[in-house]
Amino acid sequence: KPVGIVLDLRGNPGGLLDSAVQIGSYFVPEGNILIERYKDGSEELHPRQGRYLLNRIPLVVLVDGGSASASEIVAGAIQDAGTGILIGEKTYGKGSVQLSNVLSDDSQLKITIARWFTPKDRAIHGQGLEPDIVVPFTAEDREAERDPQLDRAVEYLLQGK
Repeated sequence: KPVGIVLDLRGNPGGLLDSAVQIGSYFVPEGNILIERYKDGSEELHPRQGRYLLNRIPLVVLVDGGSASASEIVAGAIQDAGTGILIGEKTYGKGSVQLSNVLSDDSQLKITIARWFTPKDRAIHGQGLEPDIVVPFTAEDREAERDPQLDRAVEYLLQGK
């Protein structure tokens, strides 16, 4: 019977879309994990899948400017579902789907074909996610080996605010 869970997505540059949907599904009881919207306006909904594990355990998600792409999908789905709160700093804002093409001179051309949106239709790309509770993490904190974001997460879980 844990008091709460801290999911640390700080400095997480993302990963595979399928993995983000699967991980987000652990923390979102119903609905979609994200919306993928194409240039022509068509959409692909990515519903939750698998087993919901959170039940009624309080959840805090730690985020920062290094939280990007798939980690933003997970954090945004949790925030939209209301099953957890985000603590830390605004996320990076990488919410686009790109196709990579290798050219004849071995250079690459990346073409954006879609953008990601949270279940409540908030844009991720270029916007990032705003935490529910903003807590900076400074160079001085790092040098002093302090983690005010984690400290605030634990305080929130123990005090409920």
